[in-house]
Amino acid sequence: MYLAQPWAFLSLRTHGGFADGLLALSFHRWIKFEEKVEDGGERWSKPHITTLSLHSLFELRTCIKKGTVLLDLDAHSLKQIVEKVIATQIDAHVLRPEVRKKLTSVLLRTPQHHTTKSQLRIVAELGAACCRGEYCLGYHPHFPLSLSEAEVSNILVGEVDFLEKPFIAFIRLQEAVGLGALTEVAFPSRFLFILLGPRAKVKAYHEIGRAVATVLTDELFQRVACQAQDREDLIAGIDEFLDELTVLPPGKWDPTIRIPPPKCLPSPHKRYQRGKTQQLSGALLLKSRAGHTHGHQPVSEELQRTGRLFGGLVKDIRRKVPWYWSDFYEALNIQCFSATLYIYLATVTNAITFGGMLGDATDNMQGVLESFLGTAVAGAVFCLFAGQPLTILSSTGPVLVFERLLFSFSKDYSLDYLEFRLWIGLWVAFFGLILVATEASYLVQYFTRFTEEGFCALISFIFIYDAVKKMLSLADNFPVNWDYKINDVTLYGCICNSSGTGRSRLPPVGRQGLEAANWSLLTRTECLRVGGHLVGNSCNYMPDITFMAFILFLGTFLCSMTLKSFKTSRYFPTALRKLVSDFSIILAILIFCGIDAILGLETPKLIVPSEFKPTNSQRGWVVFPFGVNPWWVCLVSTVPAVLVIILIFMDQQITAVILNRKEYRLQKGAGFHLDLFCVSLLMILTSVTGLPWYVSATVISLAHMDSLKKESTTSAPGDQPKFLGIREQRLTGLVVFILTGVSVFLAPVLKYIPMPVLYGVFLYMGVAALNSIQLMDRIQLLLMPAKHQPDFMYLRHVPLRRVHLFTLIQVLCLAALWILKSTVAAIIFPVMLLALVGIRKAMECIFSQQDLSWLDDIMPEKDRKEEEEKLRSSQEKEESDSEDVSRAGKIPQDIRTSKPGKCDLDGITSNKRVAINASMSNWEGVSSEVSQGSVLVHY
Repeated sequence: MYLAQPWAFLSLRTHGGFADGLLALSFHRWIKFEEKVEDGGERWSKPHITTLSLHSLFELRTCIKKGTVLLDLDAHSLKQIVEKVIATQIDAHVLRPEVRKKLTSVLLRTPQHHTTKSQLRIVAELGAACCRGEYCLGYHPHFPLSLSEAEVSNILVGEVDFLEKPFIAFIRLQEAVGLGALTEVAFPSRFLFILLGPRAKVKAYHEIGRAVATVLTDELFQRVACQAQDREDLIAGIDEFLDELTVLPPGKWDPTIRIPPPKCLPSPHKRYQRGKTQQLSGALLLKSRAGHTHGHQPVSEELQRTGRLFGGLVKDIRRKVPWYWSDFYEALNIQCFSATLYIYLATVTNAITFGGMLGDATDNMQGVLESFLGTAVAGAVFCLFAGQPLTILSSTGPVLVFERLLFSFSKDYSLDYLEFRLWIGLWVAFFGLILVATEASYLVQYFTRFTEEGFCALISFIFIYDAVKKMLSLADNFPVNWDYKINDVTLYGCICNSSGTGRSRLPPVGRQGLEAANWSLLTRTECLRVGGHLVGNSCNYMPDITFMAFILFLGTFLCSMTLKSFKTSRYFPTALRKLVSDFSIILAILIFCGIDAILGLETPKLIVPSEFKPTNSQRGWVVFPFGVNPWWVCLVSTVPAVLVIILIFMDQQITAVILNRKEYRLQKGAGFHLDLFCVSLLMILTSVTGLPWYVSATVISLAHMDSLKKESTTSAPGDQPKFLGIREQRLTGLVVFILTGVSVFLAPVLKYIPMPVLYGVFLYMGVAALNSIQLMDRIQLLLMPAKHQPDFMYLRHVPLRRVHLFTLIQVLCLAALWILKSTVAAIIFPVMLLALVGIRKAMECIFSQQDLSWLDDIMPEKDRKEEEEKLRSSQEKEESDSEDVSRAGKIPQDIRTSKPGKCDLDGITSNKRVAINASMSNWEGVSSEVSQGSVLVHY
């Protein structure tokens, strides 16, 4: 039996003959992949790819050619079907009339199904998922929308002792009808295949039945069978199926091995166009692949220039407005709840970390409170009005470097830092608006994978470096006694003693009373408060704190990685695994916060400001443009503003390109111009209020996207969950930034979260971002012998030495960026980011376009449109030629491209059928000559 496209649920029953009837010998079924009842009949096997003998497929072709084919049979029960099929064969003098009664009794016998509750539940879940509309039409356009569209087919093969030659029938019913106990699941049936023959050939019949079931699971043949008007059309469909087989030679593999289903299957749409593609000439195909499939994609709608001021901005707004309300109600999902908690803790940790660094770099002119306030305000505004609300704004490492240099310059030349910074921010906003007005985001198409990966790797390494650096600093705050010896344990101690210097904070009478009571009974805090000092060789060491902090740090990281991959585990139901995976970071944080609370060690905790006031009392909440600085500062500010706008543009747009890559399957479009417009306006707000500057945070934004990935909740046994896209909405980011703003009032709760746990989350985000880029795969190739290297697509088309050279150049650029960021030359860091584009352009002198099309993206050229037009016209000409060729031996085009659903019997014209009949005559007699070999069926 099989469920209508795309789910194929088939059951194959093979019977052996006895004197009193039939005895079931084996059962097989297909829910996209094959399963069989194991020996003993108590369990179904694991799903596996069907392997067939080539001989069985040719025998199937012979069966269709010589057997009875009834298309659009008008019958409403199994009894009517059997009677009409038998009557047809008797009228054609194929079947003897005296066996009618026995044959009818055999075919109407009630079968015994090998069913389990779990498998039936899977089918029910498939139908329920379709009813709920969980499969979007954009990704799987062939899913049935409801159970009412599901259909079943039945395959019966076996041997009996009263037949002299095989009884063969292929039936397609005019209307799908329920066949009662014949079907394992209660869906109407449309197709039946019956093969009964003399004894001693049950194995051959069984293999033909498996071949029928396999062919019926093929989407292309399903369309052929649904639209066929006679047996020649069915034979043409089988021949098309044979054209795409891969043969495994005998003796080179073990036929008893069950090949597991692959993790990812190619789209069936590629098969529909394969006939066209094969007609392209070699040069045209190479050019098409370099220009389209693996190269630079045609300019998307978001980056097409209008030639009008703010034309791109207007188009972005018009594109996003229809989706605006759906951006809120589509967030009503438990996955969004887990993403909100995860990104909130990541954002709070980032605000504290960068706020503390800013405070150290600017003498607290910008501190933790300013970081919290700026993150909340800027982030919330951006999520409400931006073109890509999945982006998370934050202070980034490159911006922090510039802030440090700016404060140092202001201090050296006696300038007011915040006022100087205000003018720079205003100029940056002005330049940003000019870039928006002139549609400068069009230049984003020059940001290829080379540039994106270099920048993403840099930010990821900054996250990892800062997390490790913070942990190593704990050894200074909570030092470990590395010279500790167990034999000297009696010598260790620490007591409080009066200073004896006359600097005690207690009056003389109190001091005498305290001395009488015993100074050694005071705690460390009390001792220091009253002016005493600590005496002993263990006073400066707290060994438990540092080691426990590292356990929390590494434990959170490893637990997050493990729980995130738990959805691919074999344990527990799918729904539970997915829930654990969605809440992996939150669970890891809760687990290690609980461990810390149980042990009760004084590990460093998350501390947020408890008062709403500037970190530095010498500043206010509004910065005035004209104060202590000279008037010419407003003009000089244009120089650093140029560097900042380069940094902001590169940082913002590279992150936007990464987040809007086609592999994320975003449905609502990007908004490059609108995002830059929002960042420019926020630059004015944060500069006037003296808050940190904000731009898209690459790592946190990627973590946000990763936490919102949608996958199919149900799938056929053995089939991997399908990636369906991202939950595109504004609510998670908005709630994250609102919670960040009210964190001041959540201090009593947040103080129980250890900082090492949050640093572990930082490490996880950095490593996860690195694992998402191709650069890390190519770096690993440098350490692998060739025979152990994975089968990456680019390794099939690019020589290994060229791959290593490309990786080496990319690593050198990354090292140069890191060195510039960490030295006094950091002022030219924005220019170096821009230089990456130039370096990538210069690499075209070293690498061919073919190599770059696989390792990177092809950069646009001036005559790009002309080449595309020539290529399009050439393809159209080749396609028109291929249509003439297809009339000589291919499946009719309307069968290839027809949509699933009820049978459309008008899809094949008589002219096409004649062409098919003429072209398939060359298969005659082949089946009798082929008896060995196996076929690996590709779907």
